[in-house]
Amino acid sequence: MNLYTRTGDQGQTNVIGARVDKDDPRVEAYGTIDELNAYIGYARTFLTDKAFQDIYEELEKIQHHLFDCGSDIAVVYEKQKHPFKTTEDMIRFLEERIDHYVEEAPALEKFILPGGTEAASVLHIARTAARRAERLIVSLMKEVKIHHPVLIYVNRLSDYLFAAARVVNYRLNVKDVEYERSGKVFRTHNSKKN
Repeated sequence: MNLYTRTGDQGQTNVIGARVDKDDPRVEAYGTIDELNAYIGYARTFLTDKAFQDIYEELEKIQHHLFDCGSDIAVVYEKQKHPFKTTEDMIRFLEERIDHYVEEAPALEKFILPGGTEAASVLHIARTAARRAERLIVSLMKEVKIHHPVLIYVNRLSDYLFAAARVVNYRLNVKDVEYERSGKVFRTHNSKKN
């Protein structure tokens, strides 16, 4: 297997159904999804303890989902010959897990600083990459038609990563640090006390 093909040496690459410049908004969007996937893979290296088996396994599932999202972004919508891969079930999976983790972690009213444990810190980095991917997808949607569930999935994923980072800190008895000038910006959704 050859890892290099020399076909991109002039600054262009293939997407499914076209050839585009490597800085094309479509390439920026799925490239950022790939970066996000790498951060999630990195986060998993800190979550091998049995206490995090649920999150560890979920993150692997999410990595597969992100390949689906990238594939759906990489295809020229009008030339799609097979069903898109990103589904409503994938979005529901994230929503269910977010709700579960919101219930597990202490109630939150104020903004918090990204950080805490190593795993939580990397999950926060992944969260910011998800937000950037979301912005790039929105920009792409202004130019071309895309499979809309990808945008929704990436939006939910940033919320999942935030919730998971808080739960990781909580399970390790590391308190989130509230932003000192934050007003009350979140409504409490659970009955736990800080």
